[in-house]
Amino acid sequence: MNEIISNDTRDIILDVAEKLIYKSGIAATGMDLLVKTAGVSRKSVYRYFANKDDLILAALARRDERWMHWFSSEVDKALTPTARLYNLFTVLKGWFDSDGFRGCAFINTSGETGDPQDPVRQLAKLHKQKLLDYVTRLCIEQGVEDPEALARQLLILIDGAITVALIMGDHSAADHAQAMLKVLLVEKK
Repeated sequence: MNEIISNDTRDIILDVAEKLIYKSGIAATGMDLLVKTAGVSRKSVYRYFANKDDLILAALARRDERWMHWFSSEVDKALTPTARLYNLFTVLKGWFDSDGFRGCAFINTSGETGDPQDPVRQLAKLHKQKLLDYVTRLCIEQGVEDPEALARQLLILIDGAITVALIMGDHSAADHAQAMLKVLLVEKK
C-alpha cells in the first residue's frame, strides 16, 4: 500500500476513528476496520499512536474540542443571557435532527467501560466538566442567585434530552427540557 506520511495522515486516522467510535462504539472499532476505512497502513497508525487506547483517547479528545467549540459558538449566537440559556436546547434540537445523530459520544463510550478510573471515563468526565463550566458561565451572565446550582440542573436536562432523543427517538426532548428551563428560571428569580 503506497501512502504519503504527513500530519494529514494523522488527521485522517483521527477523523476515521472518531466517526467509527461515534457510530458503533469503541469495542466495534477494531484496528482492521480503522485501517481499511482510513486507507492507511497499520504501520502508519502505530507511527502516530502507541496502541488502540491512545488512538481512542486522541479521537475523543479531538471530539471534545470540536463539539464544545461548535456548541458554544451556536449557543452564543443568541443576543441576550436569557436567550442564550434557551438556545442551549434549540441548538441541541438542531443536532438531534441532523443526519448521523448518535447521542453523546462521551456518555456512549463511558458506558463501554466499567472502571471509573479508565482514561475514557476520565476524558468523559472532563468533557462534562467543560460543559458544566460553560453553562455556569451562562447562568452567571443571566444573574441568577445560585448560578452553580442552576448550571448543574441544566446539565442534567441537557444530558437527559440527549439520552431521550437517542434512545426514544424523541427529538422533542429538547423542547421539553427547554420548558423545564422556563420553570427553573421562574423559581430562581
